[in-house]
Amino acid sequence: MFFLPKNLDEYIVSHSQEEPVLLQDLTRETYQKVLQPIMLSGAYQGRVLSMISQLVTPKRVLEIGTFTGYSALCLAEGMPNGAELITIDINEELEELTSSYFEKYNRELESTGKGPIHFSQLIGDATEIIPGLEGSFDLVFIDADKPNYITYFHQIMEKVHAGSLIISDNVLWHGKVVEPVQKKDSSTPVLLEYNRLLKEDPRLQTVLLSVRDGLTLSRVI
Repeated sequence: MFFLPKNLDEYIVSHSQEEPVLLQDLTRETYQKVLQPIMLSGAYQGRVLSMISQLVTPKRVLEIGTFTGYSALCLAEGMPNGAELITIDINEELEELTSSYFEKYNRELESTGKGPIHFSQLIGDATEIIPGLEGSFDLVFIDADKPNYITYFHQIMEKVHAGSLIISDNVLWHGKVVEPVQKKDSSTPVLLEYNRLLKEDPRLQTVLLSVRDGLTLSRVI
């Protein structure tokens, strides 16, 4: 989703870091083989996620919503050697494709004398998986089914610590958050409540960014 004029958006993208070749390959393969490739984070947002991760340098990351692994690989760019990234998705059909790129990423790291990152792919309902995860996370990225965002929020607040960062994607939902809600729309009402929760929760410092379809950064106080 683009909220800026096309020429201005193109200027912003052209003056930002280009995506790595591995991610270009993943994008190409996703568009060739996978339904709804638009679900990819994309090059510009991917560079934003990479920058955030490199600033935070998280040792443990939880991602809710893997798809083909693009955003996970972007987040991995800021993780130190031996760090752990757990990613959850309900679609088992993409597991093989995703894991192949995680392996390629680690091989690239190893060729430079770094790594590896320990990727764990969990397949199933995230609302059932998250409560069973042990330990806490330095960074959580939420980019899954919108009707469950509030459930994810309450669950991950039990898995973070002071200084942890929660990144939430699609919080502007194609601009629908400022339009009359349609009767059959099950996602927008949840996102409206979710955005309110992030803003008003005293445990969080929150800023909503107009990056692509909306990206919220919430820092646990």
